[in-house]
Amino acid sequence: MSNTISPAAHQDPHRVEPDSGRETSTYLNNGYGWKSWLFTIDHKRIAILYLVSISFFFAIGGVFATLMRLELATPKGDMLQSDTYNKLFTMHGLVMIFFFLVPSIPAVLGNFLMPIMIGAKDLAFPKINLLSWYIYVVGGAATLYVALTGGVDTGWTFYTPYSSTYANTHVVPMAIGVFITGFSSILTGLNFIVTVHKMRAPGLTWFKLPLFVWAQYATSLIMVLGTPVLATTILLVGLERLFHIGIFDPTLGGDPVLFQHLFWFYSHPAVYIMILPGMGVISEIISCFSKKRVFGYSFIAFSTLAIAVLGFLVWGHHLFVSSQSAYAGIVFSVISMLVAVPSAVKVFNWTATFYKGTIELTTPMMYAVGFIGLFTIGGLTGVFLAIMSVDVHLTDTYFVVAHFHYVMVGGMLMAYMGGLHFWWPKMFGRMYPEFIAKFAAVTIFIGFNLTFFPQFLLGYMGMPRRYHVYPPEFQLLNILSSAGASVLAVGYMLPVFYLLWSLKWGKKASANPWGAKGLEWTIPSPPITHNFESIPVVTEEAYAYGSEPTITVGPGHQNPNPHYKDDPIV
Repeated sequence: MSNTISPAAHQDPHRVEPDSGRETSTYLNNGYGWKSWLFTIDHKRIAILYLVSISFFFAIGGVFATLMRLELATPKGDMLQSDTYNKLFTMHGLVMIFFFLVPSIPAVLGNFLMPIMIGAKDLAFPKINLLSWYIYVVGGAATLYVALTGGVDTGWTFYTPYSSTYANTHVVPMAIGVFITGFSSILTGLNFIVTVHKMRAPGLTWFKLPLFVWAQYATSLIMVLGTPVLATTILLVGLERLFHIGIFDPTLGGDPVLFQHLFWFYSHPAVYIMILPGMGVISEIISCFSKKRVFGYSFIAFSTLAIAVLGFLVWGHHLFVSSQSAYAGIVFSVISMLVAVPSAVKVFNWTATFYKGTIELTTPMMYAVGFIGLFTIGGLTGVFLAIMSVDVHLTDTYFVVAHFHYVMVGGMLMAYMGGLHFWWPKMFGRMYPEFIAKFAAVTIFIGFNLTFFPQFLLGYMGMPRRYHVYPPEFQLLNILSSAGASVLAVGYMLPVFYLLWSLKWGKKASANPWGAKGLEWTIPSPPITHNFESIPVVTEEAYAYGSEPTITVGPGHQNPNPHYKDDPIV
């Protein structure tokens, strides 16, 4: 993205602005003490706090998954008791979904990058941004309390009436943790929406926005509209459990299917909270390393919004085997297939972007290519589950587990890793060792397929999920899956070591080590505390590869855009 920006942005990062007296040190060295981090309102530092917190919960969820795969290596259930296994898969799902998959890209990459991508000095509400992290930590602390005091065994879906009446585990503390964490998502989404509407740099019209920003904007709409439904539903479970109010328990006059409608009204759009930001990341990576403008930019932008809208209309395909009518099932089946269309638009347009591009197979690009392959398999198998007659056979089998992980882990997590490697030099000003990073990407891809592809076969053969005892004829495929999980674990541990190594010994990164387009690549790596020393003016379309940027003296600290606040700290 070409822009006009003051050359001072490329000078000494410690110079003092003459009109403000504020030292423009980088966000990393602007105070090292723990208080300067815990009370920061810098969106970049808050993103780093989220990175550390989310990585911690990912490790915990991974431990739960490891114990499950060790148990499933043998068919007799000889390592764990049934109750313990129930708690393991419940805690694995709760931690991974609510404390890793949902917040990871928006809270880490979105927090760090979106203000810079639109030419702003921070988010619209920096203090609320910090509050959202504290809320996330409090919700996570409640979850850790549950894990350390015996866990919960309802499954991550909290299905009633078991969760609201009969379970003898810590359902209420876990519900409180999820309820609290929901406010973190709501505040983050609200912050992003206001920032995109009110703080874009002069000249940055909607159709000059990076597709990453479009994806974050659409995701934020889902967060703000959908999360309150889940929070209210979980609150009702807690009220029924504590006061025996007849909401979901049929013995008290309640309706357990009502819970499923309310839960999935949020939880299926939540799939797009997880995957839409990843799609934005992939658009940025593919365009950069193909050195081409994204094919069909406007189609991808509108398909992003279409996914957000249609995502609210497909929750009923989770109820094909409930008391839902066949006519409602037909409607939800058709809409569930329609929602695949905007996703397919993205895949085809990314593939077209490769055509006649100058392809660079860097580490981020390898993750992007892996994303396309794994997400395509996940999406196509989702069509199977959208067909009622097929879904009756596949419901609650390992086919569903494999489909979900191909979309979420194979899709979202590959995008997250790709984005983290793409913007790591910008975030920390250091490069990582490319060879070992590529090796880790290949290891993750191989380990993932070895882990989850056998589960499609297990589900087709009828093995139910959430069972730790199974017929001996399923053992070979389970051993393959468990072996793949060990390879996958190695792949995920490698980046921890070489990325941390890079912080001290990695080669210093230039402002634009990839030769990419976008405002974030016009400022130093790592960025100065307030991102820009003068307001950038955008003069070109997004992803204008092949054109030479024009750098001229910008408007200084004048404000030609009435919607742009020179110092948005409120």
